[in-house]
Amino acid sequence: MNDSIYLSIQNSPRFKELVSKRERFAMILSAIMLGLYTGFILLIAYGPQILGTKVSPESSITWGIPVGVGIIVAAFILTGIYVRRANGEFDDLNNAILKEAQQ
Repeated sequence: MNDSIYLSIQNSPRFKELVSKRERFAMILSAIMLGLYTGFILLIAYGPQILGTKVSPESSITWGIPVGVGIIVAAFILTGIYVRRANGEFDDLNNAILKEAQQ
């Protein structure tokens, strides 16, 4: 691609829309994940007795295990949500921008 196509894409309102939507969505998902991790670390620091409590009296598993696994699962789910939207809405916008620039 030459410089005029790059400038055309850069000045496109659709490109600016794509960039702002993608950044906003990534920031929201990042804030959710950061909040979960921060909450977990604060719980470890200020409420270790909660995470050290057994799930049931006869169990050897404490609440720390399912909470930790839950955070890992949440990371996978949030990644899946991002990928789904990126492969749908964001790719559609990207294709429209490229078609517009090639004309």
